[in-house]
Amino acid sequence: MERKRKIPQLLALLLIASFAFQICASASASDSDVIYYESFDEAFEGRWIVSQKDDYKGVWKHSKSEGHDDYGLLVSEKARKYAIVKALDDVVSLKDGTVVLQFEVRLQDGLECGGAYLKYLRPQEAGWQPKEFDNDSPYSIMFGPDKCGSTNKVHFIFKHKNPKSGEYVEHHLKFPPSVPVDKLSHVYTAILRPDNGVSILIDGEEKKKGNILSAEDFEPPLIPAKTIPDPDDKKPEDWDERAQIPDPNAVKPDDWDENAPMEIVDEEAVKPEGWLDDEPEEIDEPEATKPEDWDDDEDGEWEPPKIDNPKCETAPGCGEWKKPMKSNPAYKGKWHAPLIDNPNYKGIWKPQDIPNPDYFELEKPDFEPIAAIGIEIWTMQDGILFDNILIAGDEKVAESYRLTTWKPKFEAEKEKEQAAEAAAGQSDGLSDFQKKVFDLLYKIVDIPLLDAYKPKIIDIIEMGEKQPNITIGVIVSVAIVILTVFFRLLFGGKKPAVNVSETNTAAPAETSNNQGSNVENEDEDEKEDDDAAAPPPRRRPNRREN
Repeated sequence: MERKRKIPQLLALLLIASFAFQICASASASDSDVIYYESFDEAFEGRWIVSQKDDYKGVWKHSKSEGHDDYGLLVSEKARKYAIVKALDDVVSLKDGTVVLQFEVRLQDGLECGGAYLKYLRPQEAGWQPKEFDNDSPYSIMFGPDKCGSTNKVHFIFKHKNPKSGEYVEHHLKFPPSVPVDKLSHVYTAILRPDNGVSILIDGEEKKKGNILSAEDFEPPLIPAKTIPDPDDKKPEDWDERAQIPDPNAVKPDDWDENAPMEIVDEEAVKPEGWLDDEPEEIDEPEATKPEDWDDDEDGEWEPPKIDNPKCETAPGCGEWKKPMKSNPAYKGKWHAPLIDNPNYKGIWKPQDIPNPDYFELEKPDFEPIAAIGIEIWTMQDGILFDNILIAGDEKVAESYRLTTWKPKFEAEKEKEQAAEAAAGQSDGLSDFQKKVFDLLYKIVDIPLLDAYKPKIIDIIEMGEKQPNITIGVIVSVAIVILTVFFRLLFGGKKPAVNVSETNTAAPAETSNNQGSNVENEDEDEKEDDDAAAPPPRRRPNRREN
């Protein structure tokens, strides 16, 4: 009996031990998959280095997120350039396995114009120091939100070295998702997979996915075209691109009068009864008096202002009556020979294709490793808070961090926002239905077909969010834009001409231009003419001209 009793106990102990082993193994695996994590629970000084370049006057602060005890890295001043960097203890390879880049951003004061993205720097040149970090410091990946004017996107840009030319080229994700426009905490995730796939998540929801090697997903494509137009090829002088030409055998008809006027006097017109020939259309204002400070020598002879003649209000017209003009039935305008098909038409000329000297084949991108994480932005907004920066080797690890660090904050902020809106009344804010409508519109605007109209549609949506009473009008406006796009697709439209001979075939090489939001101040000189004459008096339309 005792032996029979011990068997279940032993089995229970084995199960408990196995379960405990699995938990320990899982925890160990999770810990090993966290490559880098920054919570900003402690002050950043000493670990993160602020750039000492003269352009970067913005002050970084270690600050609590509004309404939370959670700390983050805060952009504290408006209209400033900011730069700060953290060198990693070990470089992070992007060539093997899955790599997840994730961080939180809260736009506590909104975002009208500015960036909130991270730059994942590649190893710098020998002798480079973190305090020298600036816009020209080369990176491997740039990722995060950016909004200013017509720009409203979550960037994903990677730099890759062309093995033929040796130049680093920027490759931009096509049709990136839009930036959430509220003041809540949001978490941005980029997942790079071994199969060359990339996914962009906002708050854990996949907003965009693509393939690093696909020309449909990145511009310019990572793998160049096999052939390019020959830059030295010239169009033959006798090449005729005219599909139609004037008929050389056409003759102007004998009865075609090119000198006939477009309009002629209507000889059948009769002056309306009651027309006041002797009354002017305007008269001096009878109650007007010369100002006391009027100086005839400096201001000229004073004249009273004009008003409409009250006698003309009830009459069909005043002043000299003239017969009106009418369309000339004999008018034909200048004669042109009709068009016929051109017998010498050869089509639109384009240079012949030649092998692309920069072409190469690639099965996997040759990413440079990540050696540091930098934030280098120019923003017109303050209150931007960065938090919980993570680099991991497992998607599930990033998900667990979202659930434990971001989601509780987001739900608390959302609940507080809804309570404030309820207290203010529906008329002062967006209803739940309106929010769902605007969320749906933001998803619709990310459709690639609407990319050309995206800035205008976003402006309309944002206007609706600020003025909830025009929600229906916003929906109608967006629907009209979408219908317009589909009609153009169905029935065609005028396409801009392309000069093939001047096509730039080279991919854009690495430059020092900032890929984020650049705010340019344009000075407008307004000139006033002090000697300009006063505007003429208001004139009532002459009825004889009707």
